[in-house]
Amino acid sequence: MRQEHGELVVTTNGQGLVLSTGQVRHWVDSTGIASGLLTLFCRHTSASLLVQENASEAARDDLERYFRHIAPESDRYAHDEEGPDDMPAHLRTALTDVSLSIPVIGHRPVLGTWQGIYLFEHRRAAHRRRIAVHLIGE
Repeated sequence: MRQEHGELVVTTNGQGLVLSTGQVRHWVDSTGIASGLLTLFCRHTSASLLVQENASEAARDDLERYFRHIAPESDRYAHDEEGPDDMPAHLRTALTDVSLSIPVIGHRPVLGTWQGIYLFEHRRAAHRRRIAVHLIGE
C-alpha cells in the first residue's frame, strides 16, 4: 500500500464552474498508483468541489443560476466584510462539498460517462484556488 499527496491550483475567472478533471487525471497518473481511493479537498470557504454533468453547458448554466437564486447577493447579511458576494459564497459552499472521494482504477479516477470534476467558484473576482490531493492505493 502506498500513498501520495500534493496540491493542485485551479485558476478561476470569477463565479462559475471550472472543469478540473484533466488536472486531477494528470496528477493521479503521475503518482503511478493504479488503484485506490482519491481524496480532493478544497482549502477555501467560498469555493467548493462537485462531480457534475460535463457534456451539457445548459446543465451547468442552470446549476449556477439555481445557486444565485437560493443564495443571492444582498445587503441583508451581517457578514459582508469582503463585499456583497462574500456571505452568499459561504452559503453556497455550505450547500455543496469541499471534499470528494473518488475511486481510482487503472490509473484513472472512476467517473461516469457524463461526469466531470469541477471547482465551483462562488466569488465574483478571479482567484487561484488550492486543492489538496491525496491518493492511497497500490
